[in-house]
Amino acid sequence: MKLDVKKTVQMGFAFLSICAFWQMYNSIIPLILTNTFHMNETISGAIMAMDNVLALFLLPLFGGISDRCKHRLGRRRPFIFYGTIAAVILMLLLPLVDNSYFANPSTGKEILFIGILGALLIAMGTYRSPAVAMMADCTIKPLRSKANAIINLMGAVGGIIYLAVAKILYSSSRTEGLEHVDYMLLFMVVAGIMLVGLCIVMVTVDEVALSKQVADYELLHPDEVLTEEDANGNEVLPKEVKQSLTFLLISVALWFIAYNGMETWFTTYAVKMWGMALGDASFCLLIATAGAIVFFIPSGVVASRIGRKKTILMGIVIMGGSFLGGFIFTLLHPSFSPFLYVLFACIGMGWAFINVNSLPMVVEMCKGSDIGKFTGYYYTFSMTAQIVTPILAGWLMSHINYLALFPYATAFAAFAFITMLFVKHGDGSVEAKKGLEAFEDMD
Repeated sequence: MKLDVKKTVQMGFAFLSICAFWQMYNSIIPLILTNTFHMNETISGAIMAMDNVLALFLLPLFGGISDRCKHRLGRRRPFIFYGTIAAVILMLLLPLVDNSYFANPSTGKEILFIGILGALLIAMGTYRSPAVAMMADCTIKPLRSKANAIINLMGAVGGIIYLAVAKILYSSSRTEGLEHVDYMLLFMVVAGIMLVGLCIVMVTVDEVALSKQVADYELLHPDEVLTEEDANGNEVLPKEVKQSLTFLLISVALWFIAYNGMETWFTTYAVKMWGMALGDASFCLLIATAGAIVFFIPSGVVASRIGRKKTILMGIVIMGGSFLGGFIFTLLHPSFSPFLYVLFACIGMGWAFINVNSLPMVVEMCKGSDIGKFTGYYYTFSMTAQIVTPILAGWLMSHINYLALFPYATAFAAFAFITMLFVKHGDGSVEAKKGLEAFEDMD
């Protein structure tokens, strides 16, 4: 069994374009809302939360719809194609309205901007689950962790490309002193990235042929049957599999609560507790991201050796232990130390071990015709956590003490470890490889 890295990378361009878009959206839209439309932080924050709220409904909905799609291009590519085209058109309208409002403000233009923003979020929500589900459709089960590692790596590359472009085109020397910044060029560059990614997926990925190869392989190598019929003759998950899925999805929510709570509030925490500059605090988060990127591929390889569940548990211990280390460090040191870089590199490592293997565990428990729906379940629980955790962690920090942040993250990581112990399915087969042989399948 060898993973076709080239084809996986080509599929990953869909996720690359998605991540480039969200990196831009999260960076630029708040600036437009506050600087151009002069909305206060509460209103702009509520608008920025719309994407997570909509995702709760759109991702499982369109994941399930794509499962039933019988288009000649395949189940997922039509959603990727039409969703990307719609998103590109809508996103290019945003800087036009932004510039027009600055030149001649009106309530109608403000409403139009919010309306376009809502339509854009819906367009993006139509194809995220199908884009990720395509990887599972086109990859045999034992190799999905490795494939998902590459997909995650492609997403990280998309974010890095955007950050590099933004740094070059909109440096402080070019924007300092401007009453209004025209972001049209940046939107056009990201639109170009999305269209290039779309072309690569549509031209190079034969979803129908790849899915058939996977189906043929699985006919010859059947796994345990994870469905049974109910009284009406409908296929359902057996009780024990459903319990595993439930505990796994709860675990997903818990470790996202831990990680994203820290990610959201760490810069504020570092400035308050250690007197760090914003740039220095942000660099710690960059170290965590870099640590995750470095360990994306190894985490898939480790899972192929010892199993996904053990790899995830190992990641939770590494990440949770690093959070605990951050708390102890705060108690002992009133100021910054380079030791924090080591801690955050470990947090990124643990996050990679968790994140790369969790989605493959979820889709391992479903039949091929339900991959999109189960991908949607995964995103529903992760997005719910990302809505809840900034509020919950912020409340604890403001009503108890800022010191609560690291124990908060540590506690939820510990809860995730406990719930993962009850997950008995979704591990997939384990390869008995030793040493460098473990890397042979990454040709």
